Amino acid sequence: MTDRGQSALRQSQDVFQVGPSSMTWDKDRLIIDVNEIGSPPLISRVKGRIIVTPSAMTHVELALSPDGAHVWRPFAPTSHISVDLNGKGWQWEGHGYFDSNFGTRALEDDFKYWTWGRYPMKGGSACFYDLDRLDGSTLATAVHFDHDGAAKRIDLPPKARIKRSLWAVARETRADAGYQPKQVKAMLDAPFYCRSAVKTKLDGEETVGVHEALDLVRFRSPFIKPMLAVRVPRRSAWRFD
Repeated sequence: MTDRGQSALRQSQDVFQVGPSSMTWDKDRLIIDVNEIGSPPLISRVKGRIIVTPSAMTHVELALSPDGAHVWRPFAPTSHISVDLNGKGWQWEGHGYFDSNFGTRALEDDFKYWTWGRYPMKGGSACFYDLDRLDGSTLATAVHFDHDGAAKRIDLPPKARIKRSLWAVARETRADAGYQPKQVKAMLDAPFYCRSAVKTKLDGEETVGVHEALDLVRFRSPFIKPMLAVRVPRRSAWRFD
C-alpha cells in the first residue's frame, strides 16, 4: 500500500518487514500484520492481522518466459484464511491461497496481457494461467493442487469471456463448455488491472475463485504509469525508531 526506501526494510529467515507492516512464518502459518494508510479516494488507516494456514506447501514453479526471467510460485494454493482488520465487516474466515511472482525484468518488457485464476475444487484447487507475450508467443496452463500440495497438469477447459471491468479491461477465464462465468464481487479496478471474485464451472462443479486480468499494453502508456504515483503514497525516508 506504500512505497518505502531501503531504510524501512528488515528481513530474516522467518520475518519480512517493510515499515510498520510485516509477514511472519510461525510454525505452519503465515501471519500478516498490516498497519498502513489506504490510498485515495478512501484515505484511512488499515490495521489488523491476516493469518494464512496452508493445507500444504508446494515446490512447484512455472516459468512464464522461455528464459525463466519471470516465474510464478504457488507456495500454498489451498489454504485457510482468517482476517481481522479495523473496519466494519472486515472480519471473516474462509478459503484462501498464497502465491507470488518473481522476475528479473519489468513485466511490460515481455508481456502484453494475461489472465490468471485460482478456484477451490473438491480435493484442492485449480489454477489457470493464460498469457500473451510481446514476441507473439503464448502460454496456457492448467494445474490441479490437492490438499497435500501435489500438483498435476489437467486438461484446459475452453476459454470463456467475462464482462469487461469498470475500466473496460478485457477479461476471460476457463469454464466448462456452454457455461457463462460472471463476476460476483469486485476487489480491485484499475485502468490496466482487475481483480475480482468470479463464479465458473469446472468439470461439472460450480466454484467461486479469485481472478485477475492484466493489460500491460495499457500499463506501458505514458498516461497510465504516472497515475501510480498518485495512487500509491511514498515514504522514502521512513525509518525504524
